[in-house]
Amino acid sequence: MSKPPSHLEIALASIRVFSDDGQLDVAELEGLLELALRDRLVDADERRVLANIFAQAEKGDVPPEVATRIAEARRKHAIPG
Repeated sequence: MSKPPSHLEIALASIRVFSDDGQLDVAELEGLLELALRDRLVDADERRVLANIFAQAEKGDVPPEVATRIAEARRKHAIPG
């Protein structure tokens, strides 16, 4: 059986992130980005899913280090904000 597309893996991983404590921490963010970058490229589907995850995270209280890392990821990988 083949692996699901990475954007689906990212979406599923984000469910665990937000169901845990409702917040995205740096380690969780790095894990999501690692899934997206397995093939060294963040494709359009991955950008869309990550943009939604970032928007969800920003609805709550975002620690400064997470906000900085989200901004870096948006800039580096053209993730809409």
